[in-house]
Amino acid sequence: MATGHGLSTEPVNDVLNEQWSVHKPAVHSDGGVVTSQHVLASQVGARVLAQGGNAVDAAVAASFALGAVEPWMSGVGGCCFMLIYRADQDKTYVLESGVRAPLALDPADYPLSVGFDSDLFNWPGVLDNRNVLGPWSVAVPGLVAGLGAVADRFASIPWDRLLEPAIELVAQGLSVDWYSSLKIASAAEELVRFPSSQAVYLPDGHAPVGQWGAPPPVISLGALHTTLQRLAEHGADDFYRGSLARDIVTDALGSEITLSHDDLAGYRPILREVEGFTYRDARIFTATGLSAGPTLKHTLQLLEQQLTDPAEVPGSEAYSAYAASMMSAYDQRLRDLGDSPEGTSSSCTTHLNVVDRHGNVVALTQTLLSLFGSKVVLPETGILMNNGVMWFDPRPGRPNSIAPGKRPLSNMCPVIARQASGVRTALGASGGRRIMAAVLQLLSFIVDYRMTVEQAMHQPRIDASGREDVTLDGKLDESIVSHLASQYPVSRIAHGVYPSMFACPGVAQHDPSSGGSCGGAFVMSPLAAAVAEG
Repeated sequence: MATGHGLSTEPVNDVLNEQWSVHKPAVHSDGGVVTSQHVLASQVGARVLAQGGNAVDAAVAASFALGAVEPWMSGVGGCCFMLIYRADQDKTYVLESGVRAPLALDPADYPLSVGFDSDLFNWPGVLDNRNVLGPWSVAVPGLVAGLGAVADRFASIPWDRLLEPAIELVAQGLSVDWYSSLKIASAAEELVRFPSSQAVYLPDGHAPVGQWGAPPPVISLGALHTTLQRLAEHGADDFYRGSLARDIVTDALGSEITLSHDDLAGYRPILREVEGFTYRDARIFTATGLSAGPTLKHTLQLLEQQLTDPAEVPGSEAYSAYAASMMSAYDQRLRDLGDSPEGTSSSCTTHLNVVDRHGNVVALTQTLLSLFGSKVVLPETGILMNNGVMWFDPRPGRPNSIAPGKRPLSNMCPVIARQASGVRTALGASGGRRIMAAVLQLLSFIVDYRMTVEQAMHQPRIDASGREDVTLDGKLDESIVSHLASQYPVSRIAHGVYPSMFACPGVAQHDPSSGGSCGGAFVMSPLAAAVAEG
């Protein structure tokens, strides 16, 4: 780590990092494309498109599928933000479906302790880490309400059919490859504290690990299969106001989670048209409300002032402008919105994009917040619950302080961009505070430098998301590294598989002039994939 302006005295140690050159080609299609952080979910979405579904159909089906194949990232116990472009209306809609604090939450139950929290945010420590881990950390989930709202409004395939792929995947069980073993093992110390969570993810008392030369082990996700079947049969409203809601509340209370019937019955997502804003010759549509969308807008405004005449390729001037714009915008975000600097832990957010042959576009980011959320699996319904209370500042009297019934500030930042050529691009990422930095640079690569999806996804990025130093991808050109090091304290880090020191983005495009689509998935993930309709 640098101690002043300049590069860290410790070079990138390639001996300790992955020794491979990773390239992930973009996928092209005459129809639609789905990108997500798991190939099985992308395949689900692509099959829905091939069966005549639209982009919303594919997104809803892929969303539920993600909860089945990477349950530590997202699921029905979490929340989401979504952008939807409807080609037949030439309108873009935003869905705000984040978590909400339980009505019975008492801020006095989260007294400040010593040190800092153990997860994504550098909040002052709270007694027993209860805002981050366990039943005290759970907030009212919004994912199902949000997906139900967009399906009611825009889907062309019945709700129960959209859940069929996820139900089938859960019935097959979770295949635990090496990457899944790594994810489970990294949270095992906390999962073991909750018997219902241990029973699912640590069935023999430890993380499942495959044998050399043998198929990966398969574990059951327990009662989640029945819960999804009930949700498919009775609809999204059953999760909040029906018999399923009653069972969820009973299950939660039995797990010492303060969740009431009123919490679920009173939850309403926000779905409305959004006008967007101009950046260069493009129109940008972002998540609104308590997301990173407003900060992205501010950062792009600053970037347009800083980077007045982009060259043919992004060089020192561009990366210097990225850093300056991000630092200034995050300074305002942290001061006015109450967010706080992030540590180096991974978030359990995930992102998917869909474009269909008709030009409809979806960008969807969903999350449980931390890896495995609260770490609490509801034993009777099989739902892994979020730890949304972590998003609040535990210090009283601040814009984002803990309060009953309140929605917290989040870092999700799905985006749809319309370029002057008519091309529409959906993009977003996982990665906590680092999400907005990745989205900003990808937008610049595509809009300012006219990069293809494949070029943009492989272009090295930096991160300046509220910390004092600037993090640089180890593959960045030496001249750019030297230039940034003369301006800021910098750390040069290899962009590897694990730990993930940069956000994990995905991009999908539709070109109305050709009718074709293109998608690129996060390059360094072994499971992320773009899949074409076919």
